[in-house]
Formats: sequence, structure tokens, C-alpha cells
Amino acid sequence: MGAQFERFLEKYISAWYIPEIKVVDIIEIIIISVLVYEIMVWIKNTKAWMLLKGMLVLCAFILVAAIFEMNTILFLASHAIDVLAMAAVVVFQPELRRALEKLGEKNILSSVVPLDKKKESVRFSTETIDGIVRACFEMGKVKTGALIVVERAIKLTEYESTGIRLDCLVSSQVLINIFEHNTPLHDGAIIIRGDRIVSATCYLPLSDNMKLSKDLGTRHRAAVGMSEVSDALIIAVSEETGAVSIAMGGRLERNVRPERLTERLLDVQDRTVERKRLIPWKGRRKDERKTDK
Repeated sequence: MGAQFERFLEKYISAWYIPEIKVVDIIEIIIISVLVYEIMVWIKNTKAWMLLKGMLVLCAFILVAAIFEMNTILFLASHAIDVLAMAAVVVFQPELRRALEKLGEKNILSSVVPLDKKKESVRFSTETIDGIVRACFEMGKVKTGALIVVERAIKLTEYESTGIRLDCLVSSQVLINIFEHNTPLHDGAIIIRGDRIVSATCYLPLSDNMKLSKDLGTRHRAAVGMSEVSDALIIAVSEETGAVSIAMGGRLERNVRPERLTERLLDVQDRTVERKRLIPWKGRRKDERKTDK
């Protein structure tokens, strides 16, 4: 056993060398480190985390086989890698799609070189914010369940098509009437684009996050799931407790107050502020709000 281990070290370790390090190499290492970190965060928040643990166990087994020169196992492993990689792409196609959507969500080029000068600097008006906040807490008082999706940069057309199309201005009265018990539109989520409600009774993807509290129902899991696949802000009103929660970026903030909900809506209202955040050398605007990490 000792002789086999020594031969393994002589074959693989003795050939190592320390190359000359240049500035470009350091930049390349930083870029790769950031990419690996983002990939690891994505893997941890999806079902791919179980796949990664299985791959680590498999790699450890192959390493042991290489040390003890188990040629048959090494031959089978070398020919199975391509098949396993193809199978992983097929099995985890939804997660890969979400990752690409998140990458497109960054919109770095248009933030550095703004090409959409004709677009408005805000997504929705202050009246819309007031209507959403008032409706959520009015429904919370009487324990009327609600699920409200506030669209941002990523268009939610595919989820909009799962419901009944609407075209009406946002107001507290309209929102309360939509989610009133035993009404045709109360079940499911509504999608708000700008100052208008564009769809109701929409089906949202449920989150697979195992860290979510077990006392959360389908409505809150749908809110978190939607926030995982888009940049939208989702508001959930509990039918059991009347508490208002906010989901964004895969995170759920529970039992918020009206002031906090207003603050979060103001944070996503201003498009100009979001573009500023992606240009660090231009500094922070004086009136820009800090968002939670």
C-alpha cells in the first residue's frame, strides 16, 4: 500500500510547478473565483446540491481507485463521464434555465451604456404603491389570503398566460375585490406591470428550498418560488394569520409592517437607482435607499 501511494505521488505530484504569476493571471483567478462562487450559491439553492454531493462522493471513489490502480473502475469511469454529464443537463434543465434567466437579469451592458433613454425612470406611481399597501393590510385584518406579483425587469409573460388576462389600474378597492372569498378571481396570484393589473388567477412555481419553515403554506412557497426564477417582488397575505410577507431574490421576509412594505416597493420603483448600483465608480446617489442583502 505504501509503495502504491509513493508511485502515485511521484507520477502526479512531482510534476507540479509554480508558474510565473502576472497581473493578468491574478485578474483571471479573481474572475474564476467569482464565477465558481456564484455557481456554488446557485447549486446550494437548488436540487443540484444533492447532485453535487453525489459527484463529490464519486470523485473520492475514483481518486481511491486511481491511487490503488484499479484500472477497470478507471476505464468505466472515463467512459461514463460524458453520459452522466448529458443526464445531468436533462434532469436539471429547469434549474439551468433559471440560472440563465438570472444571468440575463443582470443587464450589465445596458446599465453601463444606457440605451433606453426614452423609457420612464419609474415602473409605477406612488398611487400604485399606496393602493397595494392599503389593500394588503386591509385584507390582512380580515384574514383574506392574497398573492401579488410586482413585475420588474424580467417579463413574466409565461406566468401571465396561465391566468385570466386583465387590464385595469391598480387600486386598493380592485385588489380587495379580486381576492375576496368565493369570487371567480380570488384563487391564484395577480401580476402587476407598471400601474396596471395584467393577469389574475396565475399559477406560480413552488420553491424547492428545504430550509423554508414547515408552517408555510402553498401561497408562501409560491411567493418564494417566483422570487427564485425572476427579479419580481412578491407580496403574500396569509389567510390563517393575516400577516403580510415579502419575497424577493429567493428570500422571504415575514410579518412586515406597512412602513416596511412601502419601503421595499419604493426600492424597486426607481429604475434609475438600480442602474446606478451597477456603476460603482459613479458613487451612490444621496437619495438612494439601501436595500437588504
